Parts: sequence; C-alpha cells; structure tokens
Amino acid sequence: MGVSEEAHNVRVLGSGDQTVVLAHGFGTDQSVWKHLVPHLVEEYRVVLYDNMGSGTTNPDYFDFERYSTLEGYAYDVIAILEELEVRNCIYVGHSVSAMIGVVASITRPDLFKKLVAISASPRYLNDPNYFGGFEQDELLQLFEAMKSNFKAWCSGFAPLAVGGDMESVAVQEFSRTLFNMRPDIALSVAQTIFYSDMRPILGHVTVPCHIIQSMKDLAVPVVVSEYLHQNIGGESIVEVMSTEGHLPQLSSPDVVIPVLVRHIRYDIAV
Repeated sequence: MGVSEEAHNVRVLGSGDQTVVLAHGFGTDQSVWKHLVPHLVEEYRVVLYDNMGSGTTNPDYFDFERYSTLEGYAYDVIAILEELEVRNCIYVGHSVSAMIGVVASITRPDLFKKLVAISASPRYLNDPNYFGGFEQDELLQLFEAMKSNFKAWCSGFAPLAVGGDMESVAVQEFSRTLFNMRPDIALSVAQTIFYSDMRPILGHVTVPCHIIQSMKDLAVPVVVSEYLHQNIGGESIVEVMSTEGHLPQLSSPDVVIPVLVRHIRYDIAV
C-alpha cells in the first residue's frame, strides 16, 4: 500500500473495468457512502478514501498550511489516483469534495471521465451579485460557536445540516463523524471551506459535470446548482431532487441512491 493510500484509509472494492471514486464532504468520512456502495460493486471498481482531517485520519498528518486551500486536498486526490494507477475515473464528490474534484480535474483532466457533484457550492458567502447563502456575520458566529464548545456546536449543527430531528439515524451518524474530528482541525477545515471561492476557475473545467442538489439545503441554496450549470466550462446537467438536507445520500437514500446510480451509469446526452 502506498503512502497516500495508507494515510487516507483507501479501500478498493469491486472489480469492474470502470473506476468510481467516492469522495466525502466536511464532517463525514467514507462511511457516508454506505447506502451507495452495494449498488456499485457488482459493476464497478469502487475507490473510497477519507479526506485528511476527518476523524478517521491521523491528526498528526494534518498540515494546516497545506489544507488552508482546496488545492492541498486536490493534490491528495491526484496522488491517490496515481498510486492506484487510475485513469478516466468517474469521480463522485459530496459538498467540498465536489469542488476538490473540480480543482483536480483542471490540473489533471486525463484522470477524470466525469464529475458527479452532490450538494456542491463554489462560494458560500453572499456577494452583491451572487447568493451563496451566508453573510459574513453568520460565519463569524458559526466559527465562534465551534471554538467555545465544539461538542455543543456539533449537536446543534448536525440536525440543521442533515435536516432532521436529533433522533434520526442520519443525524446521529453525522453527529458521530463530526465529533470525531479534532476541534482545532474541524475549525480550520470549516474556515477553509466557507471562505473558499472557486467561481473564477469554473470556466476551466473540461470534463462533463453532473450537478445533483437537494431542493432544500441549509448550506447550499438551490440557485447555486444553476450557477454551477451556467458557469462550468465543460458539459453539465442539473438534477434537483425532492429531498431536504446537505447529506441526502445519508438521510434520504431511497430517493438519492437511484439518482446517483443513474448519473454514474449514463453520460450527458449531447
């Protein structure tokens, strides 16, 4: 096993000719794909890994400077794909990992057949001519809450993000993986994500992009999916699902898994 594979807890399942890479978002780990994986392994070679900083990775490996931009994560993805000798993969990225995939695909388009982006946003802060969903004051309050009592913040943030009550299995699962993160790392990752602005690079994307979005998502307003569709350089398609929450593959698998499988299996009709 290579250095990147070990550091990121890489697992390879299935044995198809086509490789599907599953990349999780903030506060989760590869377990967020547990409902999707069984539907892929008969047909595809499936690569799962954990982003550096997630609770399942060694916190000693977390380089605060490297991961102060999404490029640091994108280089990790490229390193994993190179170690596994993967070319032309179908990359499924949730939340921040969708944008990490965008960056990686611009750097190394040969490694990607297409991107499937779930709950993706190129920019969370509002601008005069752009609605990202958050004002600066809201983000400062969020970061302050994380600093003052991380456990309490996790308990409050999880149901808001997932879109369910505290008793739901999906909320409990997200609370668990979120609280597994070391608090200072979680804060740093959150700041990197919420202050990132990927809008200037969207036009450089050349691989096809499937944009999948919940109708209601605390972190990503539905208009953002249309913004991505209009501004991504390559072919793109949008599907807005009748789901709520930022982690629909965890909270509404009955609706989401068939949609994901369809977008993985079929290409955009040109």
